[in-house]
Amino acid sequence: MSSAFTKEQDDDNPREDLPDRPISPHRNLVTQEGLQQIDDAMTRLLADLEKANAAGDNHAIALAQRDLRYWRARRASAEIVPRIADHSHVRFSHRVVVELEGGERRAFRLVGEDEADPAKGLLPYVAPLAQALMGKAVGDEVEVGHHRAQIVEIA
Repeated sequence: MSSAFTKEQDDDNPREDLPDRPISPHRNLVTQEGLQQIDDAMTRLLADLEKANAAGDNHAIALAQRDLRYWRARRASAEIVPRIADHSHVRFSHRVVVELEGGERRAFRLVGEDEADPAKGLLPYVAPLAQALMGKAVGDEVEVGHHRAQIVEIA
């Protein structure tokens, strides 16, 4: 193989350059719990980085550094949205229960992008369903997937 296609190493311990994780173009709205998740991730990653440095594990070092860059940027741009006591209309951080046409109920909480976990009912506020719910009141109808649903509770 031509040397033009090989990477020169400066030492016996090669470094890895990983591309940064993409940062969302949306405002970084977070709940108080979401901010704590960011802080916890940074604490864990600092410990991971220390272990990787001690072990000389360049891949683990690169992963931890990349993820730390991401979480530091997210921490710096975080906009904490306090819980809104007024539940007359759906807003960020509210829990919303909808009833589908067949009577099935589903609950969602509108959270920041990094907090989202749809399997747990945590929906990023920028998701189409979250956007459809925003500003609506109990009794209003929205499109959920390919079904119509009525908002039955906002908490």
